[in-house]
Amino acid sequence: MAQLRQDYQLIKERDAEILVVGPDNAKSFSRYWEENDIPFFGLSDPKHRVLKLFGQEVKIFKFGRLPAQVVIDKEGIVRYVHYGHEMSDIPPTQEILDILEELNA
Repeated sequence: MAQLRQDYQLIKERDAEILVVGPDNAKSFSRYWEENDIPFFGLSDPKHRVLKLFGQEVKIFKFGRLPAQVVIDKEGIVRYVHYGHEMSDIPPTQEILDILEELNA
């Protein structure tokens, strides 16, 4: 999430927004957002309803939900999906920025 915060302005400049969906309850999710001054949106999903819609996997031996990045265009069409195989498996920001540039072209 640190990388998202660091690159948030670059994403905003491409007319995009970030929504992080996480498994924590609303209270702990909100506390984390406040304590870390996160500038983008977060959605608490403790029952994994949203995450299941996007096919995000749970790996008990890898500390729960693995990261997933999804780019959805302004018409609501999924244009990019990356499912991580471990917690550090996150695509570079430039990859996402390139996709956003292409969508805006």
